[in-house]
Amino acid sequence: MSDKTITISGMSCGGCVNSLTRVLTAVPGIEPLKVEVGKAQLRIDDTRVSAQTVKDAVERAGFKVTAEA
Repeated sequence: MSDKTITISGMSCGGCVNSLTRVLTAVPGIEPLKVEVGKAQLRIDDTRVSAQTVKDAVERAGFKVTAEA
C-alpha cells in the first residue's frame, strides 16, 4: 500500500468532489483518503492498481490528472 496525492483539473465544486469520490471508491484497491477541488489523497494497493488505473478512473468521472506525487 502507498499513499499518493494527485492534482486534478476540471473540478470546480462539491458535486465534482462527490462524483470523483464515488468513482474512486468503486475501484478495488483505491481508497480515497481526502478528495477536494483540484486534489485527491489516495491510498493505493500497488499490487492491484497501476497509475494508469487511477488516471482512467479520474477520467471516467470527467476530470484529468495533471500531476502525481
